Amino acid sequence: MKRLLKGILKAILVLLGLLIAVFVVVYFVYNEKVPEGKNTQEADALAYKMLTAINKAAYQDTRYLEWSFAGGSHRYKWDKEIGHVTVIWAQYKVLLNLNTPNLSEVFENGAKVIGTEKTKLITTATDYFNNDSFWLVAPFKIFDEGTSRSLVTLDDGTQGLMITYNSGGTTPGDSYVWKLKENGMPTSYKMWVKIIPIGGLEATWDNWKTMENGVLLPTSHKIGPVSLSMGEVRAYN
Repeated sequence: MKRLLKGILKAILVLLGLLIAVFVVVYFVYNEKVPEGKNTQEADALAYKMLTAINKAAYQDTRYLEWSFAGGSHRYKWDKEIGHVTVIWAQYKVLLNLNTPNLSEVFENGAKVIGTEKTKLITTATDYFNNDSFWLVAPFKIFDEGTSRSLVTLDDGTQGLMITYNSGGTTPGDSYVWKLKENGMPTSYKMWVKIIPIGGLEATWDNWKTMENGVLLPTSHKIGPVSLSMGEVRAYN
C-alpha cells in the first residue's frame, strides 16, 4: 500500500512539474507586454468607424438582449431600458437589478434565497454578467466612462484600436487591442487582463449576425483551439 501511495504521489508530482514547465514555456513564448498607444484623436475617429460598422444607433435603441455563455450553462435576458437581467445557471435564477443590486431576487430550485447566501449569489451573478456580456457587446463599450482610446501599430503595419478600462466593471485596468477590417468591422482583439496571466492572447470575434432590429452582434469566438459560443443571440425591442 505504501509503495502504491508513493507511486501515485510521484506521478502527481511529475504531472504537476510537467504542467508548470509547459506554462513557463507558453508564458515566455506567447506573453506580450502591453503596447504603448498614441494619437488619441485619431483613435477616437477609428472607434467611431467601428461603431458605425456594427450599427451603434440600433444598439442604443435595443431594449432586450438574449444569449448564453460557458457552453450554454449561463443564460441571460437583459432589459437594457430598466437595467434588469435574468441570470440563470445550474439550479440558480437571479433577477439582477443592475442599478440597485441589493433589490435583486435570488432563487434556488424555485425557492427564494435570503440572507448571506443571497448576497453571495448576487455577486456571482454580477460577475458572470460583467464577463459574459462583455463577449457580446464589448465593441459598444469603447466610449464608456473611464475608458481611454489610442492607436497601436500592428505586426502587419495596420492600426489597431487600443481600449483601456481605467475604472468600472469587475477588473478595471484591463486593456484590449482591436483588429478591424478596412470598413471598421471588428475581427479580433488581443487581451491584457488580470484574470489571464499571459498577456496578448488573441480572441476572434466571429459569425456576426444582423439582428431583427438591425444591430450586428457576434455569435462565436475562438481563443487558439478553444471555441466560445454565444448561444442563440437575440436583440429586439
